[in-house]
Amino acid sequence: MTSDPEESRLQRMIDANLNRLKEGLRVLEDCQRYLYDNEAASRRFKELRHALQQAYDPSRLAYRDIGSDVLKESTPSEMKREDLTSLLIANFSRTQESARVLEEACKLTEPKLSTLFKKLRYELYDLEKDLLGSKAAKSSSNSR
Repeated sequence: MTSDPEESRLQRMIDANLNRLKEGLRVLEDCQRYLYDNEAASRRFKELRHALQQAYDPSRLAYRDIGSDVLKESTPSEMKREDLTSLLIANFSRTQESARVLEEACKLTEPKLSTLFKKLRYELYDLEKDLLGSKAAKSSSNSR
C-alpha cells in the first residue's frame, strides 16, 4: 500500500469501478443466459468479464474503504426498474461508465490497461446496439 494519498485515492477509485464493471457484466450475462437463452451474447459478456482478470490486483483490496464511501446508499431511481429492458439499459450504462472511468484512471497508472478498458467500452456499445437496438426498432414500428 502506497503512502501517497493521491495514489491511494486513485487505487480506491479503480477498485470500485472494477467491481462495478464486473457486477454489471454479470447481470448482463445472466439476463442473456437465463432470461433470453442467448448463448452467443452470454458468451460475449462472459469473455469480457474474464478479460478483466488481467486488471485484477489483490493488493488493491487494501485501498477499499466502503465505510467512507459518501454515495454508497442507493438513490430512488437506482432501486426502480420498470421492466427487463430498463434493467438491461441500467447495466449497460453502469458498465460503459465504469469502463470509461477505468480507461481514464489507468492512463495515470497502467496505460496498457487503459487500452483494454477503451476496447471493452466500445465492445459494450456494440453489444448494446445489437441487443437493444432491434428491440427499439420493433417497439417504434409497433407504435405506428
